Amino acid sequence: MRLRAPCPFALWRITKDKPLENFNDLGLAPMLLQNLDGLGLHKPTPIQAKSIPHIVRGRDILGLAQTGTGKTAAFGLPMLTRIIAYGKRPTPKTVRALVLAPTRELASQIHDNLAAYAKDAPVRIQRVVGGASLNVQAERLAKGCDVLIATPGRLIDLIERRAVVLSETKYLVLDEADQMLDIGFIHALRRIAKLIPAKRQTLLFSATMPKLMDELAQSYLNDPVRIEVATAGKAADKIDQGIHFTTQGEKAALLAEYVSRHPGELAVVFNRTKHGSDKLAKLLEKWGFSVTAIHGNKSQGQRERALASFRAGEVQVLVATDVAARGLDIPQVAHVYNYDLPNVPENYVHRIGRTARAGRDGRAVAFCGPMEMSDLRAIEAAMGARIPVIGGEVHPEGGTRPPPGQQNRGKKPHRGQGPKPARPAQEKPAATDAKPAQKPTQKRRGPPRGKGKPAQGGGDAPKRPARAQRGH
Repeated sequence: MRLRAPCPFALWRITKDKPLENFNDLGLAPMLLQNLDGLGLHKPTPIQAKSIPHIVRGRDILGLAQTGTGKTAAFGLPMLTRIIAYGKRPTPKTVRALVLAPTRELASQIHDNLAAYAKDAPVRIQRVVGGASLNVQAERLAKGCDVLIATPGRLIDLIERRAVVLSETKYLVLDEADQMLDIGFIHALRRIAKLIPAKRQTLLFSATMPKLMDELAQSYLNDPVRIEVATAGKAADKIDQGIHFTTQGEKAALLAEYVSRHPGELAVVFNRTKHGSDKLAKLLEKWGFSVTAIHGNKSQGQRERALASFRAGEVQVLVATDVAARGLDIPQVAHVYNYDLPNVPENYVHRIGRTARAGRDGRAVAFCGPMEMSDLRAIEAAMGARIPVIGGEVHPEGGTRPPPGQQNRGKKPHRGQGPKPARPAQEKPAATDAKPAQKPTQKRRGPPRGKGKPAQGGGDAPKRPARAQRGH
């Protein structure tokens, strides 16, 4: 059941006919309006203008909007407005409003934004995420809090320790719910939801709408208002996208060439694996770039220090896995490079959404190897659009794409157009490479079994000698 408690603020201002051109028209608490003015925020974004009036009235919301369009303020400002109206502190260990986020970085961003909106307001805002001390977090929750931003796993840890109870929670927010489904939090969500009273207001926000989201919305929302300000899965208009075809072995040098063309401009590089992110960061650092890396194996302190140095401009390149695909809100990021294409098509939109924020322009370049053509087709199908080709040649095993010359015909060159490949497309290296590739195997036949020198390169498992292979 949704809440329909009266709100003391100016709901009479919200009408269907009156255009909502500034935050003063949205029925928010005066203290919040003052803080927004100090932050230089005067005009609401489309998702904010359409969502806030319904949330202030107590309606459940299913909000769909592109990444970087201000979803945090869309649910945070009206929620804070209603909490300020309570006029009393929460009881020990209780939570009035629970915001669930899939990653530590997103939880931290939500916490920082809400804290700025509620500056000097009588509102307690806490954050609990993995990688930090459970005891310290439990102590902070002992007095109760008005708003708790949490990752599902850490929240369950605290619930099991009886450090927090959700029996008095009146607001539940699921931010970036599609990613929570992608990374397997559905069981945690169901467990947490059972502990929250049915009489609550639930707000679900996402940038994409996969099929499982319909089931989630039906389970958690009661007669929701669906608000969609852009096509789900569509990239922001101000992002200049491009695809550069290359081989896996040439990606690092190609990335270095792109980054070197924009000295002093911040760039985020997405890698598919944790080990690959560390390896690439060390290589770029060896080549003279200022670089740092974040991924799931880093401690919370390491991740926060890496982001702080990147945000401050102390390092130019941030190499990351998809933990940074959402929740990284740094307007100065001018470039996003997809070193590896994501195997979840929707993550492409979230990755490139790290640029072109706060009304700025941004550029996104994806490197596509021969084995990634199926990933590219899935990404383009999810977006409903083709990504312009800006460099390289389509690999002969790549499938159905037309030749780059035809595909680029009539298109404006990309701002950061990469180098042309050294080898023309008409050459067929497979036949000439076949014999050299066999030489290491032939040389390893001599040593006794178990004493051969391991193969070099990339951390791959060493190949067995040919004689051993025939023995199986």
